[in-house]
Amino acid sequence: DKKKIMEKPPLSYIALIAKAILSSPTNKLNLAAIYKYIEDNFPFYRNKGQGWRNSVRHNLSLNDCFIKVGRCEDGKGNYWSIHPSNLKDFVHGDFRQHRRSR
Repeated sequence: DKKKIMEKPPLSYIALIAKAILSSPTNKLNLAAIYKYIEDNFPFYRNKGQGWRNSVRHNLSLNDCFIKVGRCEDGKGNYWSIHPSNLKDFVHGDFRQHRRSR
């Protein structure tokens, strides 16, 4: 059902990012790979402009549950992973928000 496929998924950006990272055998992805996973698995986001990508970047940098784990080999950006203290929860589908205290 095309209409159902094009509906916004009932997942937070934290959940979308975590699912992308967990889909990688190394449990780390760069930003472009996170975008690609979301577009490939959630067609709603394919032709939605830049807004959702800004939200992905915002969530990566604002939430303690995501950590940078080194520069990409091509020098363009970083790999992102899930903080070890959140990994077990995310693997079991608990994507509650964990914000940095400012």
